[in-house]
Amino acid sequence: MSLKKFIAPNLVVLLLLSVVWLAGVDKVYLENDHQQNLSKYLQVQQRIVDNYVGETDVNVLFKNSMKGFVKSLNENSDLEEVDVSGTPADTSLQDSDLKDFRAAFSKFEEAYLYVANNYSDRDMKKLTEGAIRGMFNTLDPHSVYIKAEDSQQIQEDFEGRFQGIGIQFNVLEDTITVITAISGGPSDALGIMSGDRIVEIDGETAVGLSNDEVVNRLRGEKGTEVDVKIKRPRASNLLSFTIVRDDIPLTTVDSHYMLDDKSGYIKINRFAATTHDEFMNAAHDLQDQGMERLVIDFRGNPGGYLSQAINVAEEFFPRGTKIVSTKSRHSRFTSDVYSRKNGDLKDLPVMVLVNEGSASASEIVSGAIQDHDRGLIVGRRTFGKGLVQQQYELVDKSNIRVTISQYYTPSGRMIQKPYESGREQYAYEIYARDRATDDAEKFISDIPDSLVYNTTAGRKVYGGGGIVPDFIVQEDTTLSAQVYNFILAKRVDFDFVRNFLDNEGEEFREEWQDRFQDFRRDFTWNESQREEFIEMLVNRGMVISDDVEEPQVEDDKLYISRDHLDDLYWMGQGRVKAELARQIWTMEHFYPVFNDYFNDILAEATNLWDEVTQLETLAAQRSANE
Repeated sequence: MSLKKFIAPNLVVLLLLSVVWLAGVDKVYLENDHQQNLSKYLQVQQRIVDNYVGETDVNVLFKNSMKGFVKSLNENSDLEEVDVSGTPADTSLQDSDLKDFRAAFSKFEEAYLYVANNYSDRDMKKLTEGAIRGMFNTLDPHSVYIKAEDSQQIQEDFEGRFQGIGIQFNVLEDTITVITAISGGPSDALGIMSGDRIVEIDGETAVGLSNDEVVNRLRGEKGTEVDVKIKRPRASNLLSFTIVRDDIPLTTVDSHYMLDDKSGYIKINRFAATTHDEFMNAAHDLQDQGMERLVIDFRGNPGGYLSQAINVAEEFFPRGTKIVSTKSRHSRFTSDVYSRKNGDLKDLPVMVLVNEGSASASEIVSGAIQDHDRGLIVGRRTFGKGLVQQQYELVDKSNIRVTISQYYTPSGRMIQKPYESGREQYAYEIYARDRATDDAEKFISDIPDSLVYNTTAGRKVYGGGGIVPDFIVQEDTTLSAQVYNFILAKRVDFDFVRNFLDNEGEEFREEWQDRFQDFRRDFTWNESQREEFIEMLVNRGMVISDDVEEPQVEDDKLYISRDHLDDLYWMGQGRVKAELARQIWTMEHFYPVFNDYFNDILAEATNLWDEVTQLETLAAQRSANE
C-alpha cells in the first residue's frame, strides 16, 4: 500500500482531531509521524489566523510556508538535490486565491504527500518545521516557532536552574547571536554581551548550526569548559573566551543595597515568575535600612512576563492609575490595565535607569512612571519592543509564540520600533545607533508630530522607538573598551582572584569576611599584587610598546603604551575587586563594588534628586488644577 493510500483515509479523522486540539481539549497523541506533522502544520496555521495581532493573508502565509518547506528539502548536502518543478511542491504553481486556511492546508497536504511518497530519505519533521518557520517569516520578529527541546530550555530560563554557559540566543542568518548573557552566569562573568555573534565553538565553525546543535554544544556538566570565538559589533577582531560551565542562577533581582543614607538601589535583570516578590522583598529590606528614595536599574533587562511588569509598576501608584493598554484586532486581547491597589511605594521618590538593552516589560514599567510624571527616567533610549506574545503548545510539545497585541503607555504611546526591514536589521538596530553622538536627540529631531505625546503634567514624550529618557547620559567613550574587554576575554579578573584566594584566601576571609562595607570602602591591591596583575596580562598577550598612542587589539594581543598602564591598573583594580566580592560573597555583592568604579549613569543619577522633586511638584500642581 502506498503512503498516500495509507494517509488519505485518515485525513478526515485528522481534521476532526485537530478541531478537538484547537478547541483546547486534552491532546491526542498519534502514532503516525505524518499525521502528527500535518496536524502540527494545521495547528500553527489556525493559531496565527485566529490570534495574530494584525490582519493575516492566508495566501501569503501559505506561499511562505511552501518556500520554507522547499528550502528545507535541499538543506542536507549529503542527499541528492530535489527538483520540484511541475510538482505539487513547486512554489511557482501555487494558487494565489485561497479562500481560507483549510484550502491552504489542503494544498500543503498535497505537497507534503508528494515528497513523503517520492523521497523517503527526507526528514519530514524537519521539512514541516521549515514550512512553519516560513510562515513566521511573514510576521513580526517576536512571533516564532520553538522546538520542543528549546521550549524546555526557555521554561528553565524563567523558572528553574540548569547547567551551561548561561546565554539566551537566537540563530539569525545561520549565526548564533547572543540575546543576553544570563546575569550571574559564566558568560556574564566574562563580559559576553547582547549582540555578540558566536562564530566558533571548540575550534569548529558555529555558523549554520541549528538551535538543537547550539544547545548540545554549549550546555554541559558543571566544571567542563567550552572555547568560543565571538564577533562583536564594531570590533575589528574576533574575541576568544574559555567558558567554564556552571549552575545558572535564575533569580531576577541581581542586587539591592543602599547608595547612601537615603537612597536605595535595586537591579532587575528580567521579569520572570518571581520578579515581583523578589523586588518587594528587596524594597522592604532597603526600607528597613532607612531608604527614602529608590533607583531601579533596568539596563540590559530584555523583559519577560507582562503580568510581573504590571505587578511591579502598580507598587508606585494609587489604586485606579492606568498602567498600560493593549490593543489588537481581537477584542479579547484589547484591554486597559489599571492599578488594583494603593502601591506600597506610591509616595517614594524614584529614578529608573535604562539603556538600549532595556526592552518590553522594562519599557512598560518605565513608560508608566514617565507618563504619570511619577519619577525620572535616566540613561539611553531603550530597545523599542511593544508587542505582547501568547505561547501555544503544539501536538508534539513544541510551541509557537504569536504576537496577539501591541501595548501602549498611559499617554497613548506605542513603544514598538519599526520592523519592516527584516528580522536581522531589526535585531541589530541598537548597534547602528551612534554612541559618539546624542542618539536620543537625533531620534527626537526626526520624529513626526503624530508620535509626540504629553505626560500627565504636560511634558513631551515620544513614541515609535523605545523610551527616550528624561535625562540622557551617553555611553562613556573615554574608557578604553578594548582594554576592559581584553581583561574579561582573557579571564584575567577571574584567574587573578582565584590565584589570590589560593594563596591568601584564608587570611583574607579572616580579615574581611564579615566586613563587606569596610572591604568596599578600604580594600586596595598592594604594589606586589599590581605587578602580578600586569604580569598576568603580559602572559595572556598584552604587549607594552611605546609605538602605540592608544590601546589597540590586533591578532588577539593588546598593545598598550607605558603611559596607559596607570589607566589599565585602575580598570583592573575595580574589575578584579568586584570579582573578588563575587567569589567571596555573592552576585549580590558584585554590583556595589562594580558600580563604585564603572557606573557613569548611576553617578549622574545620584545628582538628579532635585529634578525628581521638581517633577513631583509639577505633577501635584497639574493635579490640583484639574
